[in-house]
Amino acid sequence: MLITTMNDVPGHRITQVHGEVFGLTVRSRNVGSQLGAAFKSLAGGELKGMTKNLEASREEAIDRLTRAAEAHGANAVVAMRFDTTEMGDTWSEVCAYGTACSVEPA
Repeated sequence: MLITTMNDVPGHRITQVHGEVFGLTVRSRNVGSQLGAAFKSLAGGELKGMTKNLEASREEAIDRLTRAAEAHGANAVVAMRFDTTEMGDTWSEVCAYGTACSVEPA
């Protein structure tokens, strides 16, 4: 599956637009990660547990986006974006979305 943040694919032409697709995941942070983040925020620096959680969430959202595009018969997703929302104190939603298309070399 070709996924791009651009609105077109250089060297290819879009032969069919299948519509908007998205991959969504909602994750909670574990208590240990939250306590570590609270202490780390006092001194500053990267919150490694939170970074790992966000990376895993984005990978899962992309995987679900890919499966949704394949289900529509697409071989590419153009104009892909991420959206992230905090839900409550401990939940994060990550959504990957874009336009599912069929492309072929020009």
